[in-house]
Amino acid sequence: MRSLIANGKVVTAVGTYSADVLIEDEKIIQIGRNLTTENVQLIDAAEKYVMPGAIDVHTHLDTPWGTGYTTVDDWRSGSIGAACGGTTTIIDFALQKEGQSLKESIDEWHSRSEGKSVVDYGFHAMVMDLNEQVLADIPQLIDEEGISSFKVFMAYKGIVQADDETLLKTMITASEHGGLVMVHAENGDAIQVLQDRFAAAGNLGVEFWPQSRPPELEAEAAHRAITLAGLIDAPLYIVHISSALTVEEVARGRERGIQVYGETCPQYLLLDETKYLQSDGAKWVMAPPLRNASNQEHLWRGLAVGNLHTVATDHSAWPLKGFKDQSLDDFRHMIQGAPGIEERPASIYTYGVGGGHISLNRFVEIISTMPAKLFGLYPQKGDIAVGSDADIVVWDPKASWTLGLNQIHGNTDYSTFEGLEVQGAPSIVISRGRILVRDREYIGSEGGGKFLKRSLFSAP
Repeated sequence: MRSLIANGKVVTAVGTYSADVLIEDEKIIQIGRNLTTENVQLIDAAEKYVMPGAIDVHTHLDTPWGTGYTTVDDWRSGSIGAACGGTTTIIDFALQKEGQSLKESIDEWHSRSEGKSVVDYGFHAMVMDLNEQVLADIPQLIDEEGISSFKVFMAYKGIVQADDETLLKTMITASEHGGLVMVHAENGDAIQVLQDRFAAAGNLGVEFWPQSRPPELEAEAAHRAITLAGLIDAPLYIVHISSALTVEEVARGRERGIQVYGETCPQYLLLDETKYLQSDGAKWVMAPPLRNASNQEHLWRGLAVGNLHTVATDHSAWPLKGFKDQSLDDFRHMIQGAPGIEERPASIYTYGVGGGHISLNRFVEIISTMPAKLFGLYPQKGDIAVGSDADIVVWDPKASWTLGLNQIHGNTDYSTFEGLEVQGAPSIVISRGRILVRDREYIGSEGGGKFLKRSLFSAP
């Protein structure tokens, strides 16, 4: 089957130009002007942008936490939401349970996702319980499973927090075999002490949440992880950076020649800690917390100059009613995380490109091309190029709408970005040549997404 996207303006990380794009089956086979329209499915992209599908490298779908809790978005609902926003690839975190090998955790994630995702997907392995078997699993997963990224938590003391020995050993083993280590950078020990002090003073309402996890403890953990990575010349990726202090740590590390890469999320770019003063402040309980609005300009600047490299979502969808609104008098027991898998492209386009913080090409780079390069998917994904997968978004820059629960397609009962006005939306979303979305409504079939075996880490 052939499809032709005609009359559009192609936008990649490196250029913008008028061209038609010819697709055959799953691949882009030709790019040029005035391509023949005979014997093709014609997609008119006049006055629209033709961009590579967005890639979200930080999601938590169908993820259990604690006793009896599982995120409400499974692989079907979460991937449909992703597609409707313009995301055609996701990489999810496979949670290792205590006593479980990494291979067993990956097998569990295959069973949760297979036949359900409507977009292509991959996994990161999460290292919580390190032993000799887990260290042996790392090269095996890289070589046999195509899983080349491994996450270590520096927070959540007594639950998933790893010590520095675990972090350093994981870095050494992964880097020796072409892998990339990712860290959640917060000092979990210090956070525990602070939260105990808040508890002793009776200050455990939602409004105290950001004060219990201050930006200094994010920056300290980032500094520590960067220092360890520099000692062994290993690449490091820091997830969901929320503060100016941490951006500064990444910049200093990169100035010293350390291979450190930074990710931020729309919630940190667009929302601030005043949300916790609202009666429904539990919606925004996440880690790291929302920060003072003064941090936002530093995050945008980091994206613009290359000290931050990607924007992901940390999509972790829990319902507000009966879940996140429990323990309102003690934030320590509140479920953390928020949805956002669908809203990322429109929000970053509106307030990043429209707000004058980043160029249109940089927008494509941070939500698609750079994630593909960092996580072993480029040039199969993340570009409009002959031979690449036909993962394409026809983007309407004139579309105007309001983010909210009635506009998203997941299973959550609230939107993190309720009421936010946006300009721009996906008109057509194509995954490997299949039209999944038309005018932000899902029209694809069941499943169809493929598991992606990814390449070794290569510095972009």
